[in-house]
Amino acid sequence: MPIRILLNAILFAATLWMCVLRAAAWADEAAPASSVPYDWTGLYLGAHLGGAWGNSSWTAGPGVSGSHSLYQAINASDEGGSWFAGLQSGYNFVLPSRFLLGAEVDLSAPSWPKTAKGGNPFGLSIGGNSGFTSPTLGAVSFAETVEMSGTARVRVGYAPGNWLVYATGGFAWSYDQQSLTRLGTGTSDTPYVLRMGWAAGAGAETPIAPRWTLRAEYLYTDYGNSTTRFFSGAQPVTSDFQLHEFRLGVNYHFGEDAAPVEAPDEPALGNDKIQFHGQTTVTWQGYHLGRSPYQGPNSLEGGNQGREIADANLAVGLRLWEGAELWFVPGIDQGFGIGTTKGLAGFASGESYKLGATYPYARIDRTFVRQTFDVGGAAQDIDASMLQFAGSTTEDRVVLTAGKFSVADLFDTNRYANSPKTDFLNWSLINTGTFDYAADAWGYTYGAAAEWYRGNWVLRGGLFDLSPTPTGGGNSANGYGNDPTFRQFQVVSEIERGHSLWGQPGSVKLTGFLSRGNAGRFEDALSRSQATGMNVTDALAAVRHYQSRPGVSLNLQQQVSDTVGVFSRAGWADGNVEPWDFADIDRTVSAGVSLSGKGWGRPDDTIGIAGVLNAITKIHQDYLAAGGLGILIGDGQLPKYKPEKIIETYYSYAVMQGLKVSADYQFIVDPAYNAQRGPVSVLAGRAHAEF
Repeated sequence: MPIRILLNAILFAATLWMCVLRAAAWADEAAPASSVPYDWTGLYLGAHLGGAWGNSSWTAGPGVSGSHSLYQAINASDEGGSWFAGLQSGYNFVLPSRFLLGAEVDLSAPSWPKTAKGGNPFGLSIGGNSGFTSPTLGAVSFAETVEMSGTARVRVGYAPGNWLVYATGGFAWSYDQQSLTRLGTGTSDTPYVLRMGWAAGAGAETPIAPRWTLRAEYLYTDYGNSTTRFFSGAQPVTSDFQLHEFRLGVNYHFGEDAAPVEAPDEPALGNDKIQFHGQTTVTWQGYHLGRSPYQGPNSLEGGNQGREIADANLAVGLRLWEGAELWFVPGIDQGFGIGTTKGLAGFASGESYKLGATYPYARIDRTFVRQTFDVGGAAQDIDASMLQFAGSTTEDRVVLTAGKFSVADLFDTNRYANSPKTDFLNWSLINTGTFDYAADAWGYTYGAAAEWYRGNWVLRGGLFDLSPTPTGGGNSANGYGNDPTFRQFQVVSEIERGHSLWGQPGSVKLTGFLSRGNAGRFEDALSRSQATGMNVTDALAAVRHYQSRPGVSLNLQQQVSDTVGVFSRAGWADGNVEPWDFADIDRTVSAGVSLSGKGWGRPDDTIGIAGVLNAITKIHQDYLAAGGLGILIGDGQLPKYKPEKIIETYYSYAVMQGLKVSADYQFIVDPAYNAQRGPVSVLAGRAHAEF
């Protein structure tokens, strides 16, 4: 479809922009510090984050009219609500009088739509709904929500010193989904509508670091009237759509500095106080499954299928005080995993999420504070990275982290198998398959962790928020966010011992978790189903009560030479209680090897090959055999159980610094523990860029 083609083009263009930004950063590092004030002339690229509110008035025939608010309350637990994120690019020209003329285009994606309500068959992000009585259809609900939007505007401003104030206006468009739902029957008509209108507003912008500026902007958009004829013309509805937006954004400015007319002012924040990193990853993955004798709700479909998924993030770091950093990481995601992320216990792509969308949507992946206390020992230099300032610390130290992040950022990490953006893709290789760590549908949660580094030893512990309900058992719709009450929680602990073996570094990690919340036992679900005739999946939800689910894993990594590294993981989790957030795996063991391209003259290339064996307990098998659904699996039956076996290999090719492309292959035998299905061959191509 044309919009998906446009979207993919934009995402690939973002990858190219990352490369341009990296090249520009190299130039900055080599250039001497400028002593002249900021010059706004030239090309810029940036990102924005904002909130929207507004109103839609509608008429559905003589005497039938109304309106609804387009604002949905923002919820930190599920990240729903009327907020958005996006990208902008433009060009400025500053006259000798310091007046500015410019042009800008932008693209915005709304938040993940909130759960459907009020007769609306889809969720709402920036949108609303109303109910009325149709003369032809009876009681109905009319709704509309934004899928994606953008503007093309001119800017006129004045830039005294290092400040820019401007007015802006131009063309605006919005691609929305509407629905009309018959409340009596539940049937819906859900067309898409392209609205076109105009935008006007004003803003202010100022430098905060070399080449980086911060802006605040207000926009008003009016999309005029649009008429949609629902149910083959049985009910026409005419509506307008008007929005107010407030945006905060950052821009990176290209080009050489020109000599302005005023003395320089220092940027709002020095270069050592604020840091920007970005990344974008585009992954295509396809599979062939020849043998598929029957289908269940969570089965991997037979035949061939290909899917793409893409994401982009901007990481903004701010030094607060000595040893303290604040990190804020908004992003945009789009796409689906193969089989809509179902049908495999060890799922084939860590770049895929439990939920997906055809159109891009905004997320706040991480917002956390990290405090480091130096205790003593030898000094160690730290290089800048996606979530780390460059600097130094001591060998012995205490690190505290609190906010929203991924449990896997700190626990069960491995040098050779940890990131689906650059190395292995399979869920049960990038982390221990039994490590059922607390997470929303995208892998993040709220919590706090402490790390104590002492010589070769590291102790870690953390407390994290689980989903409101376990995400299996057919209830994943309730498990895509985090529990707002924190009553469902998880404790994670880890002990790490670094060592040197034959003169090469390595480490061993022992990780344990304990989840506490309302979960079901498979034995209780089977008994309830047999006694009442209830579907075993519903029975699992019915027998949930407050209890614990523990698990433990062992993680080894060892450098063999400067070009070869090996790793292995093994894990156990309580297979009598349903998994909560990660995967339907009760036992696992994996091992692999990573080869650097240094041996053949390409030191930034990597080859990896690994295997994993996943298994579940007998009572877990019985639950699936009775037709039960798990987090990702459930064939409706399981007459012949076998452990799931996976082999994965990849080659990562460094195109240039900051840009890698990869080819990946996985061979999966007995997918979802079903010996009557498969094997599955999975191919993937991946492009990852960062600056």
